[in-house]
Amino acid sequence: MPDLTPTDTLADTLAAIAAKTPTPGGGATAALAGALAVAQARMVVAYSIGKTSLAEHEPALAAARSRLERTGTAFLELAGEDAAAYALLSELLRMPVDDPRRRSDLPAAADAATRVPLACVAAATALARLCLDLTAITNRRLHSDLAIAAILAEAAARAGARNVTVNLPTLSEHAGQDRADAARRDLDRLLGDSASLLQRTLDALG
Repeated sequence: MPDLTPTDTLADTLAAIAAKTPTPGGGATAALAGALAVAQARMVVAYSIGKTSLAEHEPALAAARSRLERTGTAFLELAGEDAAAYALLSELLRMPVDDPRRRSDLPAAADAATRVPLACVAAATALARLCLDLTAITNRRLHSDLAIAAILAEAAARAGARNVTVNLPTLSEHAGQDRADAARRDLDRLLGDSASLLQRTLDALG
């Protein structure tokens, strides 16, 4: 099974990643780490909504629940998009250098192979920010679970970053150095933010 779909079981997903196939690979794994972080955070929110002592935070918790649902879906979509982007880029790079399709399609393919994992890093960083926000409004008995969600979110950001970095030379060669430099700047900013957010979350949770 070369690709991931939203209906795959966990065993199917792990088998697909472990298989000797180019996709799904590290990009999908990074996105799935983000999806796991979302699931853990959703459990924390579920145990906080309806709790009398947190009644004043009910609107914020409901908003967080909605955000987490959307983010979880986005991570699963990114896992599939990353596999597709990598497969296309690999196909084009194997073509003869003078192939017309290679010349016409490679810039966009290189951009997608960088843009999709960068979107994963951005989503993971936004999730890390939400985890920090949740420290003050969630059930304290679930704070160890919230810490795990934050750790996984930051790990997803760092893992996604590896797939951005590995594709930057190809992006520079086929889509331009300016595009690669912009991606690098975005990546550095997001990684700095995600690391800071994790530490602040862990400090807040004690």
